[in-house]
Amino acid sequence: MTRPSALFLSMIFIFLAGVTGCTPSRPPPATVAAVDLTRYAGTWYEIERFDHWFERGLVGVTAQYSLRPDGRIAVLNSGHAKTLDGKLDIATATAWVVGPAKLKVRFFWPFAGDYWILGLEDTYRWAVVGTPDRGYLWLLHREAHPPAADIATMKSIAEKVGFDLSGLRAVPQK
Repeated sequence: MTRPSALFLSMIFIFLAGVTGCTPSRPPPATVAAVDLTRYAGTWYEIERFDHWFERGLVGVTAQYSLRPDGRIAVLNSGHAKTLDGKLDIATATAWVVGPAKLKVRFFWPFAGDYWILGLEDTYRWAVVGTPDRGYLWLLHREAHPPAADIATMKSIAEKVGFDLSGLRAVPQK
């Protein structure tokens, strides 16, 4: 009989840890009632975000969403390393709807992450996006340099649904 590889065992351990660690200590945040994905598609600028390893040091970050013929969403994230003139880092993903204002995003198989739209301005000028465990948060805007009032409104929504904003970091834009 063949022994399982260390990688296989590690993946099982990570999966089990994720499954057993999924019990929230509080209810997940509320999302907006509905999202028109055609209107949501296009370019968004990251205005502020929680700092995580996969975006650490990136500035000038944008996310571009486009609808695919199969009903899924093509995602193209890009940002510059350390300075606005730094090396361009690009990541592509596929997203799909799992509920009203709730998407799953996959940058590589088999892992997919939650992408919940927690706030959305009526004209789709800005969006507040986070995860149900409140570990990830992005304030997105159609403009690279939005009005302060829009940023304040986005932060207010994030606080209202239970995010601790002490981890937010501004994302420099050109």
